[in-house]
Amino acid sequence: MSVRFLPAGDLAVLVEFDEEISVEVNTRVRALEFLIQQKGLTGVVETVPTFRSLLVYYDPRAVGYDAVCASITELLPQAGTAVLPPSRLVELPCCYEDPALGFELQAAATRLGISTAELVKLHSGAEYLVYFIGFTPGLPYMTGMPERLTIPRLETPRTKTSAGSVGIGGTQCCVYSVDSPGGFWVLGRTPLRLYDPESPEPVLLRPGDRVSFRAIDRGEYDTIAARVAARAYAPVTT
Repeated sequence: MSVRFLPAGDLAVLVEFDEEISVEVNTRVRALEFLIQQKGLTGVVETVPTFRSLLVYYDPRAVGYDAVCASITELLPQAGTAVLPPSRLVELPCCYEDPALGFELQAAATRLGISTAELVKLHSGAEYLVYFIGFTPGLPYMTGMPERLTIPRLETPRTKTSAGSVGIGGTQCCVYSVDSPGGFWVLGRTPLRLYDPESPEPVLLRPGDRVSFRAIDRGEYDTIAARVAARAYAPVTT
């Protein structure tokens, strides 16, 4: 697997792995980030993972570009699955049945040539892997969607998508963490908050988490939403 270093201004270095996007490549990205954090590399102040690269910010007053690259190079042989802690499985309840929440479920099913029941079954029956968090605070980019659900993104993105909306686009699934524009087909909504700035842990999901969706009705959605608002609900995590 090829690795190259690219300067990103005078405060960061981009560690870029293979051109392809895959679980194997992303695992190496996450493993390298974990090692950098565990080793406490001199001068490193922040790391930002993506599909196939890791952006490493450093303090140039504490360490130079060449020294940062040399330190990271020493860690690369260890950057694999073996060094990562066990991943979490996080269950996200999702209401698909209410057209006000899953307002594009029927349209997506029609586009895919399947029934809404089959679409929900396929989507909620899969297990997803969080590649990284981005676009907005707490929004997970996830792989693992059944191939049958591959669908082009919307030709005209929405100007606003409600927080908690569960969407699919291309080969990916995501959950909108805040109200924002978006081009994924919205199949349903989770009452959980993926981003809560007032929480001790503001971002619910982490890179490397596995995610499952549990189909719920509108009544259970409202019940969980009320408990979330009262800070009396803990996501099911194993």
